[in-house]
Amino acid sequence: MELVVGRVAKSHGIKGELVVEVRTDEPEDRFAVGSVLRGRKPRESTLKSYTVEAARDHSGRLLLRLEGVSDRGDADALRGTLFVIDSSELEPSDDPDEFYDHELEGLKVVLTDGTEIGSVIEVLHSAAGELLSIRRAGETSGELLIPFVAAIVTSVSIADGVVMIEPPEGLLDPDFGDKSNSDNSNADSD
Repeated sequence: MELVVGRVAKSHGIKGELVVEVRTDEPEDRFAVGSVLRGRKPRESTLKSYTVEAARDHSGRLLLRLEGVSDRGDADALRGTLFVIDSSELEPSDDPDEFYDHELEGLKVVLTDGTEIGSVIEVLHSAAGELLSIRRAGETSGELLIPFVAAIVTSVSIADGVVMIEPPEGLLDPDFGDKSNSDNSNADSD
């Protein structure tokens, strides 16, 4: 399975540097000087190889210079390029509570009493933390968002293909958090 580890956002300056949106926990390894990146444009299948010539942090962004990319025109041509790796290249984590996103996608989600809720369709990364996007069992659209925190996700078994959850009351309700459906406590009851 192909995993995206970075995306070229835009060019930087006139010497061919690229601003890269990092999508890996190991940018210092993936984008190290001398490493070879495989990249492709979105919706294309042909991969090209690029060797990292220089990498630096600039105002919280990763700037890369690749061999053969020497000016702004060359860099602009790479805008949108996705740098990818094959999931088989990843070493298994030593931490039993650490998972790659692709390992969670497709797992069945059940309550602690065994009731099936659905399956994980995606892991979302937000400023507030990770969320499991779940498609309810028997449905073909829509999603249910579950915070990926120990208080709610009680166990994950990759081997069994199961994520067990114990959500707080109301989290699984379709209108959870929808204020338009709440009771109006100031209404007259005459």
